[in-house]
Amino acid sequence: MRTINLSVDSRKRISLGKLLPDLPVSSVRAYVDGDKIVLEPMVEVTAREVWLYQNEKALSKVKTGLSEEGTIKRGSFAEYAEE
Repeated sequence: MRTINLSVDSRKRISLGKLLPDLPVSSVRAYVDGDKIVLEPMVEVTAREVWLYQNEKALSKVKTGLSEEGTIKRGSFAEYAEE
């Protein structure tokens, strides 16, 4: 775990840019526990795609398919190419 000191501006805001440089973060969830604030980076999923994450069987099949990428030999499709 790394620690970075962030300055608070006059309106009590901080910039998280130094903490989240390479992550595709669209929002941050904040947890307050006494005097500690814990920030959890979030990535939002569109309503059209959320069903996949709610369906464990379908998600498992997608993950399996992605792990098999490039292992299936389909031969040449040159004969179907238009010239």
